[in-house]
Amino acid sequence: MPTDIFRFAHPDYLYLLFLLPLMVALFFSALRIRKNNMRKFGDIRIFKSLMPESSVIRLHVRFWLFFVAVTLLIFAISQPQFGSKLETVQREGIEIMIALDVSNSMLSQDKDLPVDRLDRAKQIISKMIDNLQNDKVGLIVFAGDAYIQMPITTDFISAKMFLASISPSLVPVQGTAIGRAVNLAVNSFTSNESVGKSIIVITDGENHEDDAVKAAEDALAANIQTHVIGIGSLDGTPIPVSSDMPTTFRKDRDGNVIVSSLNEAMCQQIAHAGKGIYVRADNSNKAQKAIETELDKMDKSMFESTVYTEYDEQFPVFIWGVLFLLLVEFFVLDRKNRLFYKVKFFDMNNK
Repeated sequence: MPTDIFRFAHPDYLYLLFLLPLMVALFFSALRIRKNNMRKFGDIRIFKSLMPESSVIRLHVRFWLFFVAVTLLIFAISQPQFGSKLETVQREGIEIMIALDVSNSMLSQDKDLPVDRLDRAKQIISKMIDNLQNDKVGLIVFAGDAYIQMPITTDFISAKMFLASISPSLVPVQGTAIGRAVNLAVNSFTSNESVGKSIIVITDGENHEDDAVKAAEDALAANIQTHVIGIGSLDGTPIPVSSDMPTTFRKDRDGNVIVSSLNEAMCQQIAHAGKGIYVRADNSNKAQKAIETELDKMDKSMFESTVYTEYDEQFPVFIWGVLFLLLVEFFVLDRKNRLFYKVKFFDMNNK
């Protein structure tokens, strides 16, 4: 029996959790206003003696019951599920290996981009993965060398998790070895010769290590296209020392600030050699759409994939929890119950 997998069918609703701190802030703000208003009319201790049945603690209990109920409700509408059955299914799609440049120059932030090159590349990849359906995708990171970040798979959730963790520190050898990344991608596809295969290289094009054009030609000989997304400005921009020090820039031996610019000619040559397209990334989705258009033209083939095909709904547990908490909250009065007047559980004088 395989281990169950947990997921939310509608994870976007989890963003509502950001409202919870606002609820807490409003509650304590209301308590502070209440206390300040009481002070305007006299000594608070006198008010306490005049209102022995009043209890601030009861207000806290009611609020926190309601707070937990709202939290459970958010999880409920996000539809938590446990995958309970693994099946091998037939899918029709293509195979894609994405080779992402993680050299230090990818930390540069160009004027026409709101984030640095690496983060912009991640955004593009993330949107592409979101639009994949029955395809397989893998991730390669490269700088002075190339490494498989994630083998080719249909598990798009894991692909996005791996994508989020990518940084220049993953490749200890700096440089830009596009050719090695392409060669590694070629060897990372499955042995299915009937399925369309494509390599997508995302880089600023500063190739210093090998013959990337020759690697693209070799990939084409194996019926694998190579597309290139160039990222960066033609004018160039300084390279930060690290992502934590975006305003401190790298310098050469003479003390001059190193400027990194997009080598568009190199990117175009690689794409031409691989019978793919070259497109420059900007702040729009133009690059992503152009690559997706090319991928849609490729021949799709049937392949087997092991997936969870049945999910047990877990939201009823959360809904029952919400109803129970709201019921308890309804019976917790702001004032003491006269039947339990001498019980000191919620006596504000104990504060």
